[in-house]
Amino acid sequence: MEFWFSEMHTNNVKISIRVNRQLFGAQSDFQRIDVFDSPEFGLFLTSDGSIIFSEKDEFTYDEMIVHVPMAVHPNVRRVLVIGGGDGGVARELSYYDEIEAIDVVEPDKMFVDVCREFFPDNAKGLDDPRVTVYYQDGLRFLRTKQDAYDLIINDSTDPLGHTAGLFTKEFYGSCYKALHDDGIMVYQHGSPFYDEDEEPCRAMHRKAFRSFPISRVYQAHIPTCAAGYWLFGFASKKYHPLIDLDAARWNRRGIKTWYYTTNLHMGAFMLPKYVEDLLIEEEKN
Repeated sequence: MEFWFSEMHTNNVKISIRVNRQLFGAQSDFQRIDVFDSPEFGLFLTSDGSIIFSEKDEFTYDEMIVHVPMAVHPNVRRVLVIGGGDGGVARELSYYDEIEAIDVVEPDKMFVDVCREFFPDNAKGLDDPRVTVYYQDGLRFLRTKQDAYDLIINDSTDPLGHTAGLFTKEFYGSCYKALHDDGIMVYQHGSPFYDEDEEPCRAMHRKAFRSFPISRVYQAHIPTCAAGYWLFGFASKKYHPLIDLDAARWNRRGIKTWYYTTNLHMGAFMLPKYVEDLLIEEEKN
């Protein structure tokens, strides 16, 4: 008998992945967490029935949300990761010797424990001595911070449910206050391909554009995301993601990547026309 995991992307579209077996399933205080083993994507983790990441494609997301801002900002010392309980973002940050402190704020301890057990290559990022994990609500944590970080990475999963507060106008304003005068915030921006996902993308750009003097959007191909197409937001007080990219400096680091390159960095900000139009409309409103 075949066993398939299916996730509804819209009322008319679903993605199905053949699985060998289910390795874990439980309800935490925040979400339903399941881990499956599949022949195509290896192990993958779901939250409330939606795929969060898989062994085969997580590198794309983690590399793009970390190395893009790190190739732009010349002096990152303190980083805040909102969410990030799987450790993948912390793992990518750990390659930068100049970083002094990485604060990871993840409300769901079960999520962290499950990732430590089933995804050790990601979770090893949390073992870096510069990492401190806070089991708290991200927005509540941010409210106590001012002029504290060079980089904030919003690695939360979804603008609904227990992470909804991380996509509000207050959240973007709190990030602005928590950053130094030359700070950068990056965040997952979703996919605007399906009609029902377009409004959340519009709302996120609208809030970031009104909160930061520099606000740009970039893209990546991630097969397990909706439509296989994912956007990220880059919001900055000072640095432009293309003008201030120091490709030579980043390449000298010799960081091994599977997706990110400084050439790709440039191209990732060259968006399809329908996405450009969507963003421009929100900037004019």
